[in-house]
Amino acid sequence: MEKNLEIDNVDLKILTLLMEDANMAYTEIGKRIFVSGGTVHVRMKKMEQMGIVRGSQLVIDHTKLGWDISGFLGIYLDKSSLYETVATELLKIPEVVNIHYTTGIYSIFAKIVCRDTQHLREVLHDKIQKVAGIQRTETFISLEERISRPIPFGVNVPMDKD
Repeated sequence: MEKNLEIDNVDLKILTLLMEDANMAYTEIGKRIFVSGGTVHVRMKKMEQMGIVRGSQLVIDHTKLGWDISGFLGIYLDKSSLYETVATELLKIPEVVNIHYTTGIYSIFAKIVCRDTQHLREVLHDKIQKVAGIQRTETFISLEERISRPIPFGVNVPMDKD
């Protein structure tokens, strides 16, 4: 999608506040940036139609639910032209939580989440390695995720005047 010049600082301030707290009411956002809640609603609908906002997500700490392994896979493909086919198959594996088509030694870099090492072995051996077009994988287990944040857009949102 081309850059759209219809985005202004008000839009960026709305996005900034929602990235901090996706549950924040439009009326509260409006109060903080000195516009009406209706204006925030209209601006959000516009950004959804433009494809800038693609929905919202509930962020869950999977480790607190017993899913203790986060891993990353470097995936080598037989041919790079198989990316779409392999990506479609990886989408069917629930433990694969995101994939990236990359440059460098891997064709795909994926993140997976598993309950434990036995589950990780099953996902790798019984699911991922059976996808046609995957030549081999390299697995990296994450010991800790320290940072997971949205990118700042460089706009300052005024603090409450209370």
